[in-house]
Amino acid sequence: MDAGEILTWVVWIGAATALFASGLAVVMFANPFFSALSLIVNLASLAVLFLLLEAEFVAAAQVLVYAGAIVVMFLFVIAYLGGRADAPWAGGPTLQNVAAVLAAGAIAVEVVVVVILRAGDALTGPAEITEAYGNPAQIGNLFLSDHLLAFEATSIILLVAAVGGVILGSTVPASQRAEARQERQR
Repeated sequence: MDAGEILTWVVWIGAATALFASGLAVVMFANPFFSALSLIVNLASLAVLFLLLEAEFVAAAQVLVYAGAIVVMFLFVIAYLGGRADAPWAGGPTLQNVAAVLAAGAIAVEVVVVVILRAGDALTGPAEITEAYGNPAQIGNLFLSDHLLAFEATSIILLVAAVGGVILGSTVPASQRAEARQERQR
């Protein structure tokens, strides 16, 4: 093993560790602002892993689109909602919270089952990587042909999330209206 391979392994282990730790931090922090900052670290670590796969375009898109634009949108929504988004578990588990935990568990079980089933033959040989791997033209062709439905569905989901954030932020809870009324009367 030469020095280049050792350095690649060190970078991979560091990026994978940062990816895992920041992913945990995203869901463990009580403050949504710190969760969004952890998400930036998570997405940057993922971009490093894409660079190790020699997918420079995907890594750049990861940083620009996700770590840049999407997380900035999250931060705007967090700032817009203020303290109302700070404690989703404060009133105890709701049906939505329990369903989210069950869905996350089901996805985790599915990933483990797929990896176990496919590890027999599919992961033994090296992958064949063509010269066009990570090429912007090839990615664009895939988005606009084979994956057009998923691409458009993602844009609609992001639009609905942005509109939902604005709607959630524009309503004032009754407790804040009562406090404002009391302040005006003083």
